[in-house]
Amino acid sequence: MADRRQREIEEKRAKIQELRRAREERKAQAEKGSTEPLTSSRRDVNELVESLLAPSTRPTSPFVPAPSTRQVTPSQLSQQTGDTPPGLTGTITPGGRASRLSNDGSTQGGRRVPSGGTGISGIGGTDRRELMGSPFQIMVDYVDHQAELYELPSKPSKPVTYSKAIQTTGTSTSTSTSDLDSDDDDPSRRRPDGGSGRETEDEMRKRILLELEEERKALEKELEDLKSEDKVMPMELSSEQKQAIFHNPDFAVFIDESTRIVQRALSDNYDYIKDYTIGIDSAFDESEGQKVKLFCSFSDDRWTTGRSVTDLDWSHKFPELVAASYNKSPSALNDPDGIVAVWNLHLLERPEFIFHSPSDVLSVTFSPFHPTLIFGGSYSGQILLWDTRAKHLPVLKTPLSASGHTYPIYSMKMVGTQNANNLITSSTDGLVCTWLTDMLAQPQEALSLSIPSHNKTDEISITALDLPDGDTSTLWIGTEEGSIYPANRYDRASSKAGLISEDVHRGHSGAITGLHLHPSSGPVDLSDLFLTSSVDWTVKLWRTKASKVPNISSSSSTNKSGGGGVGPIHSFEESDDYVFDVKWHPHHPSVFGTVDGTGKFDLWNLNQDVEVPSISTQVSTTSLNKLSFDHTSSSRRVGIGGSDGILYIYELSDSLIIPKENEWVDMQRTVNGLSLVNES
Repeated sequence: MADRRQREIEEKRAKIQELRRAREERKAQAEKGSTEPLTSSRRDVNELVESLLAPSTRPTSPFVPAPSTRQVTPSQLSQQTGDTPPGLTGTITPGGRASRLSNDGSTQGGRRVPSGGTGISGIGGTDRRELMGSPFQIMVDYVDHQAELYELPSKPSKPVTYSKAIQTTGTSTSTSTSDLDSDDDDPSRRRPDGGSGRETEDEMRKRILLELEEERKALEKELEDLKSEDKVMPMELSSEQKQAIFHNPDFAVFIDESTRIVQRALSDNYDYIKDYTIGIDSAFDESEGQKVKLFCSFSDDRWTTGRSVTDLDWSHKFPELVAASYNKSPSALNDPDGIVAVWNLHLLERPEFIFHSPSDVLSVTFSPFHPTLIFGGSYSGQILLWDTRAKHLPVLKTPLSASGHTYPIYSMKMVGTQNANNLITSSTDGLVCTWLTDMLAQPQEALSLSIPSHNKTDEISITALDLPDGDTSTLWIGTEEGSIYPANRYDRASSKAGLISEDVHRGHSGAITGLHLHPSSGPVDLSDLFLTSSVDWTVKLWRTKASKVPNISSSSSTNKSGGGGVGPIHSFEESDDYVFDVKWHPHHPSVFGTVDGTGKFDLWNLNQDVEVPSISTQVSTTSLNKLSFDHTSSSRRVGIGGSDGILYIYELSDSLIIPKENEWVDMQRTVNGLSLVNES
């Protein structure tokens, strides 16, 4: 029953919608063309009435009253015409024209239909000629009336039947239709269930809340469906598809960069529970004499196994980066002969970058002016330039020609400023070259160093090179024969470019492995001091401006050169094997470090003792080749490269490397005392 009632109500509503649509169409048509047709129809009716009444309505008197209007009642009209038309009123002009006429009858389509007769001639039985013959002329002005005609809907194909179940007491069909029509006029107040009447505000509010709740449930269901779709197991890839993905270069780069970031976070040994309220450095136990500790060590089974660390240098821009060069591995025949590995203190498991070289890399240096550039000197005499923004291969390299180096390059150094800088390199054939960093096709300058007075050959084999801070015109070189020579890069007024043979420094009986001039920092200028290490198991302290001494301890060197030379200030003979490198500390005037063939790292402080080192640490069971202090403000870390291919990073206590105010004065006093002892 409920379904039938609903269906009948829907049919009735459809009929009402059809009636409303027809009404709107007629209304639109009437508004579109109502002005001109109504005006023309009124004009036609007035002309017709005038034509019918014209012969009898003209006045017999030539007098025509002035135009005026007045209201005429039925009694006044009877006085003029001799009869009283029932229920007739109008406006009569002096010309005898009635402007408006009406009675108690009804009108249809603009025509008056009196209750007692039809037409003007039947007005109260009065003869129309008597009315027209009066001095006043009555003119009927018809009133326009618009009536809307409803088009009946077509007869439904299926007859509408009514049952007692849907009839209501005291409500007729017309009333129900009008109620539905009024409900349709306000759709917002219409009941959604199709019932009669309007919704109250509470009912509307409840209905809206129910609709919102249903919409929320639908959205939750849709989200659950999406989650269930996500839980679908992915399709298993075939082995060919997996290999295609693994060999995709973009995928390899993505995996390499992503895993590198994760490993940095995992390898960072930052102490998250450090107590900053404690004023002492808990990393070192000063009471037990622990002042040097191992910070970390770097090695890689894929790249560094079977190789030796030949040189290392710290980045000037990023203090956590250190570059190490390696020679050839006898077991890795398919790998490049030489590599350069850039290690990160926050990435312990693998190097940050790996660069390839066709020959053993014997020297390496970071550019202090371009943080992404790394220079390397190879065993074949080539100079290679790598860029951390590029891949493994060098972006520039020198050709193997007579214009450049053709012998191993053991030393190189960057000099100049940010806007004008050069790379200076030296090889064992006695050639010193100056290069522009962006053009390695040929050297900007090539200086061949030789000694004409030498008893066997005039060539010298350069194994170490350094320049004073702030002076790019003077070179200091260590040779394979154990002598140290100053050299001029350019011609001067008193001397030409080349070796200054009269200022030769003799004292070592073996090849020079390391040479380092004192950094010119501090209140006292100590830049005339430099240190050298040698395979004769000693480290010696020299002055660049010392007076010549005819007799020195190294008589073998004197005999080879055929004369004397400048002797050392002091010789440190604590080591039991070859001393492979020596470096001054960048900020402490009297501290320097050495590494030797026994795997021992010694830290000396000349203000405390000149005979034994302050700290001696056994780093490895194999020989240590190179060391380098970092370029930070305190230089607390030192990198040590070994012949086992491992790069060791040690951290120094502040009590060892932070100088006091009087350290420079004490160092100057110590050096003067050593000079007096040596001269005596």
